[in-house]
Amino acid sequence: MKLIHCIELHSARLTQAGVSFGHGTSNAFDEAAWLVLWRLGLPLDELDDHAERELSDDEQAQIAALVEQRIATRKPAAYLTQEAWLQGVPFYVDERAIVPRSFIAELIAEGTFDAWLGEDTRKILDLCTGNGSLAVLAAMAWPETQVTGADLSPEALAVARINVDRHALQDQISLVESDGLKAVPGPWDLILCNPPYVNAGSMAKLPAEYRAEPELALAGGADGMDFVRQLLADAPRCMSEHAVLVLEIGNEREFFEQAFPGLDVVWLETSAGDDQVLLVTREALLQS
Repeated sequence: MKLIHCIELHSARLTQAGVSFGHGTSNAFDEAAWLVLWRLGLPLDELDDHAERELSDDEQAQIAALVEQRIATRKPAAYLTQEAWLQGVPFYVDERAIVPRSFIAELIAEGTFDAWLGEDTRKILDLCTGNGSLAVLAAMAWPETQVTGADLSPEALAVARINVDRHALQDQISLVESDGLKAVPGPWDLILCNPPYVNAGSMAKLPAEYRAEPELALAGGADGMDFVRQLLADAPRCMSEHAVLVLEIGNEREFFEQAFPGLDVVWLETSAGDDQVLLVTREALLQS
């Protein structure tokens, strides 16, 4: 069997099994390609180069076993491969941390909010850092800065440590266990935050793949805004004069605007639209 036919076969298998996507892929073919290429030890971006490769019976058996594991456990593929990619950068991940997929990553790469930064932007906080991916991308994007990744979960921070070490950024990135901003008072010039924001109704309907992730990193209370309320209340005193906060709230814009009706924010354009990530200045927080 050729590699491309193997992918097509297991794409159909994943579709038939009704698995859910959203942890690095959005469809069955891409998910099958990820699992097949990873199992064979091939680069994930070289499908075309290997599409016509003939697979041995043993290789086919190993791939089939991995796909069946994906179906049986309903774990995201990233947990099975222990690797996720953001903006072309590889990251280690396991069940101790949420699978990284923040749209803030593409905003960092594209320089979307660079206009709000300047020479005084020296201290960056990645709050709710999870596996540390945004902290790593921020350190790469702004090598002259010092970055701190903070998280309530010591287990997630252990995963973040793996990624900081993997990318040799120990001198630029510090990791701190903190409940919100309590252990990281700053002042910060830039705060990045992809917090738990899923509202209770949505949490109850999440597919098994999302329930395989730490609930602590997802659940945001009745309207999804529990963590965000505390963050916006605490942030001004932890921010330098011209600091900005870049906050991801996913599909919760309606709840955000209900919770903070007088807050002046800038909605940032991402590949998913202009309602996923917002930017707010310290000045706007003080005036709200």
